[in-house]
Amino acid sequence: MKDTLTFDQLPEAVSRIQDKLDNIEQLLLQRQEQPMGQDEIMPVAKAAIFLDLAVPTVYSKVCRKELPVNKRGKRLYFYRSELTEWIKSGRKRTAEEIKDEATSKFSLSEKKTKSI
Repeated sequence: MKDTLTFDQLPEAVSRIQDKLDNIEQLLLQRQEQPMGQDEIMPVAKAAIFLDLAVPTVYSKVCRKELPVNKRGKRLYFYRSELTEWIKSGRKRTAEEIKDEATSKFSLSEKKTKSI
């Protein structure tokens, strides 16, 4: 349980709340600046930051056709949603997910053999 504020602590608490509200307002305004339905396009440097990779590593992955990329002239551009999907595609299943899948496939194959 949190400590109860005293009357003397109220101004500081209200100030902290106001600071937090200002931060939330700034985040919401930044989010509104990006049109909904439009995907953010990123140059190589920003994509590298987003992926937490070095820029040469991004170039290397593009060269090996591992990353989804758009090229305009000599410039490379990346869609945030495509990079997000690329990250998600590398997800490793948990042992429980693998077990559940094996169980469901096994039960389906049992049903098929019983019906034959």
